[in-house]
Amino acid sequence: MTMTDQSGGEVPHFVAPIIQDNPTGWGPCEVPDQFKDMPYQPFSKGDRLGKISDWTGAAFLDKKYANKYASQFGSGSQYAYYHDEDESTFHLVDTTRVQKPPYQRGRFRANQRNMRGRGGRSNTQSGGMQALGKGLKARDTYKRSQVKRWGQGRPQIKIRDASVTVRPDWSTIEEMDFPRLGKLSLPGIKDGEDILCCGELEYYDKTYDRVNVKNEKALQSVNRIFHTVTTTDDPIIRKLTKTEGNVYATDAILATIMCCTRSNYSWDIVIEKIGDKLFFDKRDNTEFDLLTVNETSVEPPQDDGNSLNSPRNLALEATFINHNFSQQVLKIGATEPKYKFEEVNPFISEEEDGEFASVAYRYRKWDLGGGITLVARCEHDAVVQSPNGELQFLTIKALNEWDSKLANGVEWRQKLDTQRGAVLANELRNNACKLAKWTVQALLAGSDQIKFGYVSRAHVRDNSKHVILRTQQYKPHEFATQINLNMDNAWGILRCIVDIVMKQKDGKYLIMKDPNKPMIRLYDIPDNTFESDGETESDDDVPDNATAFPLYSYNTSSKR
Repeated sequence: MTMTDQSGGEVPHFVAPIIQDNPTGWGPCEVPDQFKDMPYQPFSKGDRLGKISDWTGAAFLDKKYANKYASQFGSGSQYAYYHDEDESTFHLVDTTRVQKPPYQRGRFRANQRNMRGRGGRSNTQSGGMQALGKGLKARDTYKRSQVKRWGQGRPQIKIRDASVTVRPDWSTIEEMDFPRLGKLSLPGIKDGEDILCCGELEYYDKTYDRVNVKNEKALQSVNRIFHTVTTTDDPIIRKLTKTEGNVYATDAILATIMCCTRSNYSWDIVIEKIGDKLFFDKRDNTEFDLLTVNETSVEPPQDDGNSLNSPRNLALEATFINHNFSQQVLKIGATEPKYKFEEVNPFISEEEDGEFASVAYRYRKWDLGGGITLVARCEHDAVVQSPNGELQFLTIKALNEWDSKLANGVEWRQKLDTQRGAVLANELRNNACKLAKWTVQALLAGSDQIKFGYVSRAHVRDNSKHVILRTQQYKPHEFATQINLNMDNAWGILRCIVDIVMKQKDGKYLIMKDPNKPMIRLYDIPDNTFESDGETESDDDVPDNATAFPLYSYNTSSKR
């Protein structure tokens, strides 16, 4: 029937939907056309949802509700979630054998070996219980030591302090990461050319070549004055600036820059640009001249400052050992011959009262190309007569053992006489930066040999008494090859920094190794930075760990 309104037009009308009556249950009697080809999963309103999104189900099983996600209509349906299917395509690539902690290694072996042939259940049971008790005790002791050492059983990486506090008014010019620096190369740099040689050297005592573990010698305290003069305070370099070169430095400063990619601790060097000349200097009253200990170890020393084995106390100890060893192994005495260069030591003054260390200085220059000529002061420690009568110049350095257990090393007294290579390899791992810098200094000076001494504590808990266990010598070029020291890369790093600073305006700049990242930064700093008119630097300039190191039983002088 059609309905019309008063105007004669049709009006919409209501059509009742067709309702299927299901007398045996609820829901439709037949599948609607739009759902005809879709599978149907019976479900219950009481079923729990969320199996796929329950990320904690595998880690924390609730035994009380183990089947909380199982459908009341059974499993195996087309909507079931099977996590195992995803894991069937996963293969473990790393097949490295898992290292067991000490308390799990060979727990029952000793007791099993002792129980052989004895028989009897009681013996076996009691032996097993004893072994289990020992194993549990060892495990607990190991865990306590780990917690005590690392804190909650996790290694804590100590945040190191920077060698100098970066001020807000310093602007960063360049950031150079170690991978980038490691790719630099400046090949073809010839050996340095001597400009001037001065000082006098004592002869090496060859009896120390026969020292060994069974025939050790006590390290003596040799009270001599060592000069550690920076570049711009050197009167010889001041004269040479008028006639030679345009980049000036010392061998210690050059070695620090050239080996920067091996360093972990923070250090800094000041660069002053005046016209077309660059001066590389160390700051006054810093720890630049202290020798690092286990700097490149997997677990470097991290004890606090009051500890015997704190990084700073170990550095003081190593410097003390190095200075005394380098003088003790010489033929000292008024009647002993000495090798003298044509010029005297420029740092000896009448005001200083005392005996001076055996040292000679070579002022050398290198042509780095592109109009860059480097002038540097290098050092020799001694001379020795070779078997064929030739005079050879020596660089003498001391490696020191402090505590092999804490240092993850090998005991020198057990290995030095039979496995010296293993001892040196361990030192190359733990002190890669220090050994590389020593090698660079020997190469720059043109030394014929590097003489290493192995010096250990007389007692592990006493850092004031030491013994010489052995000596060893290398040719610098051969040792550089052995430790993978690439001088082309070393020269490339230096030249890169020189080129960057040469492009800047006249002023003062600072290179600093980031204390916690493998990179160095170049800052533009105000001209009056670190200048105090004869007074000490302010506390804002120097951090707590960058004070002048005290004297043990030797004197140092930074002649001003």
